[in-house]
Amino acid sequence: MKAKLIPVYFQTGLNPDFEKQVEILRNLLGEEADIGEPMALGSPLPEADAVVFPQMLGDAYRQLAALKQITVPLLIATSEFGTVSMWDWEILSYLQSEGVHCLTPYNLAEAKQLCRGLLVKRQLKSSKLLVFQDNPGVGQQASIFKRFYWWEAECTQRMMEKFGVSVVKKSFKEFGESAKQIPDREAEEEWKKWQRTLDGVSARALTSAVKIFIAVKREIDREDNVIGVGINCLNESHFSDTTPCLAWDMLYEERGLIWGCEADTMSMLTKYILHKALGVPIMMTNLYPFLMGQAALKHEKIDRFPEVVKDPENCILVAHCGFLGVLPKSFSSEWTLRPKVLGIVDENATAIDARLPIGEVTLAKLGPMFDNMTVAEGQLEGYVQYPGSDCRNGGVIRVKDGRRMVNKLASHHYLLMTGHNLQNISSISKIFKFEVEEI
Repeated sequence: MKAKLIPVYFQTGLNPDFEKQVEILRNLLGEEADIGEPMALGSPLPEADAVVFPQMLGDAYRQLAALKQITVPLLIATSEFGTVSMWDWEILSYLQSEGVHCLTPYNLAEAKQLCRGLLVKRQLKSSKLLVFQDNPGVGQQASIFKRFYWWEAECTQRMMEKFGVSVVKKSFKEFGESAKQIPDREAEEEWKKWQRTLDGVSARALTSAVKIFIAVKREIDREDNVIGVGINCLNESHFSDTTPCLAWDMLYEERGLIWGCEADTMSMLTKYILHKALGVPIMMTNLYPFLMGQAALKHEKIDRFPEVVKDPENCILVAHCGFLGVLPKSFSSEWTLRPKVLGIVDENATAIDARLPIGEVTLAKLGPMFDNMTVAEGQLEGYVQYPGSDCRNGGVIRVKDGRRMVNKLASHHYLLMTGHNLQNISSISKIFKFEVEEI
């Protein structure tokens, strides 16, 4: 699928230069966008994700009312390189001061990224997040889990109103039972198609993990437009003899499906927007800022944070379910499936021990009103191991200002991406109409 763009011309603008630029854009953006037939500004427009202006003219000052009537974003791509032209800055300043929603890419990569973002926005309007849960907050570690916003009806309603995405809830208890009924032989045959590194995982544990993969696929096939799946896998772990970590890896690699640890729909939505629009490796993990001291250490069952060269207040330990977190193999520099670590899951369960490449990273998460996203760029400096703890292999991230970050965090769950992506997130934020706050 591609973004749908309609070229629009001003009253005096249907000329050879306009037509030439339309063809240039079709060649440059052909993989990301279907560019339709040109239409005059003010005429009824067909359904589209955005209009594209291949040419800006002084007519814009005099046709402001017609521009304001356009209900989709205006993509301004007036240079032969697929970008905004610097000669358009005065017009754009005028339009934006009048509240006209303009997208102004300054390089071709950003223009393509904006097209992907426009497609994501359209897809969300008819998409579903499928979650398996029964009584969230009541099971394991209830004192912790009952606090989470993503299980509130208000959260689900706001998500629907803002993005159009709906949440389909099914019983984890029934799902867990159905997965167990899948014949061992079927799971064993499925596993022959995959190549994964295992360490200490029993045959029974592997079979149980693969059964979750098969069972989730069956449930997805019963629904239309599922873009992500989550399970309340820790809080209600008593409903299953395993964890879905391996299934999430396999589902992403086979179908590009977004996964949600602990059925965190806010993380799933954030992950879908950022991954599909930016095209960067992404995962969810827990944040344990060094500044939090014993409150963080106790939860991970470790006695101290790792030694760092300088400014420990700007460092964060990141870990989830014993390791860095669920990470598809294609995103990883190292990947191994191991026996479970956490005490609240079945003894038969497994967990992924994987690593992102060391280097530049970005942390991000949508806020509870879905009108802002907090973003922090940093460096993944390395990995630390605490044998016998709940952090067997975690990452250490250094951010610009640890104190500001602690005061501005939206959740203990954050999305972790490779690379510095603040500018890219700011660019697509205009499509989804949320503010970006650097923390």
